[in-house]
Amino acid sequence: MSYKTIVVNLAVDADPAPIVKLAAELAQRFDAHLVGLAAADVPPLVATGEGLVYEGEVMQIQRLEIEKRLAELRDIFEKLVPASISSEWTQYISGPTRALGLVARSADLIVTADGGEDVFRAVDIGSLVLGAGRPVLVAAANAEHLLGKTVLVAWKDGREARRALSDSLPFLAKANQVVVATMEADSGGDVRNSLADVAVYLEQHGIMARTEVIAGDADGDRLVAFARSIHADLIVSGAYGHSRLREWAFGGVTRSLIGQGDINRLLSN
Repeated sequence: MSYKTIVVNLAVDADPAPIVKLAAELAQRFDAHLVGLAAADVPPLVATGEGLVYEGEVMQIQRLEIEKRLAELRDIFEKLVPASISSEWTQYISGPTRALGLVARSADLIVTADGGEDVFRAVDIGSLVLGAGRPVLVAAANAEHLLGKTVLVAWKDGREARRALSDSLPFLAKANQVVVATMEADSGGDVRNSLADVAVYLEQHGIMARTEVIAGDADGDRLVAFARSIHADLIVSGAYGHSRLREWAFGGVTRSLIGQGDINRLLSN
């Protein structure tokens, strides 16, 4: 198994160089086709002295500014991606989360930096992970490389973790060390058996993994601290959440990982 098509999201309000370099490196490592994407949209309402109203002329100016920025990002993408890598560019006048969801139909992996709160100009990581149906690699802030020599798999015996484990196999196969860890207050036989089954599954794919039980209740900060203690630069985790009144409600560990901007995270749902 490998990633054959990787989509990288270039945020319109951020320096695109780090994420493009990281994604190009991954495309080279996996011999994958790289799709550069940038998207932004014009808010349907604008503020005036009389309140919120539709303002056609202002919206047109904003659209032109977006189109200019998308053209700049395309130029940067094409200059930074080596000619040896198969690549293409796509752009949308649309919210980035929706645009990535559309492109995800033909992709194996989505690569993005952390998102933001302006849904018209920044990706909503939670909505993307839970809605795209593809693994999402959220890069650490300004990271230009992802070595993936030591990878931590956050295990919880459920659909989401199983999906994340399968989705991350290309990374795990190239890692020097894979650690599968679960956080449990009671490290009984069921927990040990679950970890042992995961180790067997990975061994069948040619991946030798070490298993660990982190004593105590599930906690995102403790998970990240453990990742640092083993010098992991990638955490693989299932994303646990559901839609509630048109908003995403997340479990504690997922919420922590989404907000953890100083380590690379591969999230699947």
